[in-house]
Amino acid sequence: MSIKIISEAASKSEIAGRLAKLGPDAERRWGKMNAHQMVCHLNDSLLIVTGELKGQDRSNFLNRTLVKFAALRVPMQWPPGVKTVPEIDQAAGAGTPPAECDRDRARLLESIERFAAPRRDFAFAPHPIFGAMTEWEWMRWAYLHNDHHLRQFGV
Repeated sequence: MSIKIISEAASKSEIAGRLAKLGPDAERRWGKMNAHQMVCHLNDSLLIVTGELKGQDRSNFLNRTLVKFAALRVPMQWPPGVKTVPEIDQAAGAGTPPAECDRDRARLLESIERFAAPRRDFAFAPHPIFGAMTEWEWMRWAYLHNDHHLRQFGV
């Protein structure tokens, strides 16, 4: 099993292809967000990392060490039911409100490209739960976060 990171062309292409298959009426397998909210949630998560949205530091020693290590390096899929941070909890009415589905999906794809670019016009902000991360950890997190929510909707 290869370890996928969003900055690798094949992994980024895979995520883009899965996003293209996501219909606005796709049924969720778990959670409370609808598919359109999920797209906005994924984009908002990247905007926190790039500093465009403010994320509150909720990290602690356990999350910055053991939980981060397990989430990014243990070869398993992220389980359903992990709570998000309140700033981007679409189901609770927070984050960027969904507008037009295709446009919101295009924004997410643009954010992924910007996030995964070899040269960036931003510095990584600390992750709200995991704290500071290396570039590899960010690229792994971005792939896994997108994969988790796309699996949530069966794509």
